[in-house]
Amino acid sequence: MKHFFLLTALVFIITGSALAQDETDIQLPETSAGVADESIRKGNWLVGASIASTGYNFSTDTYSLLVNPKAGYFFGQNIAIGGEVILGLDAFDGGTNFQYGLTPFMRYYYTQGGGPSGRIFQEIVFGFAGSSTEDSDDDEPLSVLAGIRFGYAHFVARNVSIEPIIGYTYSKADVDLESGGGGIALSLGFQIYLPGKANR
Repeated sequence: MKHFFLLTALVFIITGSALAQDETDIQLPETSAGVADESIRKGNWLVGASIASTGYNFSTDTYSLLVNPKAGYFFGQNIAIGGEVILGLDAFDGGTNFQYGLTPFMRYYYTQGGGPSGRIFQEIVFGFAGSSTEDSDDDEPLSVLAGIRFGYAHFVARNVSIEPIIGYTYSKADVDLESGGGGIALSLGFQIYLPGKANR
């Protein structure tokens, strides 16, 4: 019984001294690191892709997939230029429709509002796109494509980000005609930020 009381008293003394410590001595685990500034430095590269749409429509028996691989170079702090490839497929009963295109882009990362592990960005795209439908003579001619996008790069690792993006894209089938159309689209991107030679 005597040993039990001594052991209990010892536990209370250790617990009381731990609780009496100054809060500044306690180091909490770091849940987010300030890695965004390192990734978007001048001279770095970005490589990745975004999935603009994917799914299966049961009523029309159609499967759709649109993937946009991209690569860019940071020619200034927070500013990258590069190119994006448009690759899309609509598979339906009786045929397929293949979408393609090439759109150069310029992306600017805002320094405010993103937090230590993320950055809000704005992207401008301008390029060409077209489509080819199997066994059809009504293919869409090569189109001028322009758009503006806003997104958030959340860094899940030191040089890897997940990027939800919303944007408006305008496409004109023929520059000489007064016809065209636009729309708002959501996409999810995945980017890898590679350090340039000067930043290694």
